[in-house]
Amino acid sequence: MVAGLNRRGFLLAAAGLPTLVYAAPSEPFQQSIDRARNLTQLRAIVISQGGEIQRAIAFRGPALNKPVNVKSVSKSLISALTGIAIQRGEIDSVDALVAPLLRRSVPRRADKRVRDITIAHMLSMQSGLQEVSGAAYGEWVTTKHWIYEALSKPMLSDPGVGVHYSTASYHVLGAVLSRVSGLDLHQLAGNRLGAPLNIQFPPWTRDPQGRYLGGNDMRVSPLGLVRIGEMYRNNGQHQGRPVLTDDWVRKSWTVYGHSKETGHGYGYGWFIWNAGGHEVFYARGYGGQMVFIVPALELTCALTSNPAQLATLNGHLGDLFALFEDILLTEAISG
Repeated sequence: MVAGLNRRGFLLAAAGLPTLVYAAPSEPFQQSIDRARNLTQLRAIVISQGGEIQRAIAFRGPALNKPVNVKSVSKSLISALTGIAIQRGEIDSVDALVAPLLRRSVPRRADKRVRDITIAHMLSMQSGLQEVSGAAYGEWVTTKHWIYEALSKPMLSDPGVGVHYSTASYHVLGAVLSRVSGLDLHQLAGNRLGAPLNIQFPPWTRDPQGRYLGGNDMRVSPLGLVRIGEMYRNNGQHQGRPVLTDDWVRKSWTVYGHSKETGHGYGYGWFIWNAGGHEVFYARGYGGQMVFIVPALELTCALTSNPAQLATLNGHLGDLFALFEDILLTEAISG
C-alpha cells in the first residue's frame, strides 16, 4: 500500500472510483478541502508540500491518474518543450526569428512585421498577432489552414508591444518545434516530458494539416500536473535529474507583460501573481484547469475542473483563486 493511503481510499482507488487517493494521517489542509468540495465545477485537487503529496482527491469526474483535458495549461508544456529544444541546439535562442524556422508555412500576404517575430515574442504572447481565444478561437479552428490564418490576419501591434493572448501564437510555436526536431508534438511531449516525468500524453486535437494543436487540448492527469509543477519548483529537475535548465525556469517565471483580464504578470507560458506576500507562479486553462507553485513554501497545487464549462473571475475562476489563497494564507503558512 502506498505510504499515506488509508484503507478505504486504497480499496476505492483499486476499484477505479474517483475518491481520496492520498491523505496524511493528520489530514492537512482540511479547511480548504471542505471548501473545495463545495465547488461543483471543480473535479480534483492535488496538494504537494515539502516534496510530498499531502492531499489528493477527485470529487467527481475521472480518477486522479487518468489524463484529462487541461486546455491552455498546454501552453506551459509547449513552453517547456521550447526550452528543451533550445537546450538541444535545435533552436539557437529565444531571440531566433520564427519565419525562417517555418519556411514555406509563412503566407505571402502576411504583414511584413511577421518576419520580425521571435521565439520570445511567441512565448510571452507579444507577437502582435491577432488574439485567438474565446469566440475567436472557435472561428479559427473552423478554417482550412490554422497557421496561414494566424499569420495572414492584420497584426494588432509591432512584435514586443503588449500582451495579446492567443492560442494561435502557441500553435505556430508548436509547428516550429515539430519542424526543427523532426518529431510531431505528441512524440515530443512523450519523449521529452512524459518519459522523464512518468506522465502519459494521449493523442489530442490536430489541425487540418495533421499537426497537433500547440497550446490547447493536451491531456494530463491531476497527479501528472503536480509532477510537472514540482519539476519547475525544483529548478527543472525531477528526482535529481534535469529536465529543464534552471535558467529556463527563471526566464519562464520572469514578467514580460501583464494579463488584460487579471493584471497578473505573464512570462513564458506562465502567469505570475503576488498573493499574501508570496510570489505565485501558475498555469491556467479554460474551465478552471490550474497549477499553482509557491517555491518559498515548497508548495504545488493542481486543480482540474469541467473543461466544458466557462470559468470567469466573477464565477468559478474567482472561486479557484480564493480557494488557493485559502490554502496559501490560512493553512500552508500556519502549518
